Amino acid sequence: MFSRVAARNIAGACIFALAIIGHPLTAVAQWRADVAALDPIAPLSPVPAMAEPFGLDANPLTSGDLLTRWNSIEADVRAESDVLAQCRESMELCPAAAQKFIAVVDEGRAHDGRARIGLINRAINLAIQPMSDLAQWGVPDRWSAPLATLETGRGDCEDYAIAKYAALLASGISADDLRLVIVRDLAVAEDHAVVTVRLEGNWIVLDNRWLTLVEDSAVRRIVPLFVLAHDGVKQFAPTRIAEAPAPPPHGGSAAPGALDH
Repeated sequence: MFSRVAARNIAGACIFALAIIGHPLTAVAQWRADVAALDPIAPLSPVPAMAEPFGLDANPLTSGDLLTRWNSIEADVRAESDVLAQCRESMELCPAAAQKFIAVVDEGRAHDGRARIGLINRAINLAIQPMSDLAQWGVPDRWSAPLATLETGRGDCEDYAIAKYAALLASGISADDLRLVIVRDLAVAEDHAVVTVRLEGNWIVLDNRWLTLVEDSAVRRIVPLFVLAHDGVKQFAPTRIAEAPAPPPHGGSAAPGALDH
């Protein structure tokens, strides 16, 4: 009977033979599979899940306009949840906006994983027409809860993001796997809001400007600024992107009127 050490040596020798007659990457993959099968006590280490999107560190904010806005919108979402609960009991007196939101959530619940995320992302994108806060409300920047946005059917990027965040949470996605992220879009030199969802250890970016699901590692020409979640607001550590502008100097607040697309 071979020992584990001998088995590893034999498996290691096989890699050179495979490299000669086949593709070296195939040989490496086969060798890893062979070693794992021969020594189940010491499996290959899994790739750790990224704590925050874009693989960046983030530090909590304890004050500032952005934290105040996020706390306020979370309170509005909780208030709307009471309306949704009443609608679940009786749809007869349920507002049209609440019915739309429930339909999106229920469609998402009927699927799992990437399909659930994609359906909710698509449904919210199609349910809202893009419009700046200045055009809709006459103010540079206003954040609206999901039912308020669906009632008018209009909103800017953070309104899309808030509605997606709330819908994904209501559909059963863990709060630990959800983030609303403020980024600097270098292509247009404006701040922009997106939602990120962690799926199988990777973060997927949901953007109101397209329907496809894109992993954070594939997103280009953006600088992550702030991350908002159930545990508060954090500011990303400075990135090393050469063409990135400096983070906002006003202590945790996105530029007024910038989140309008």
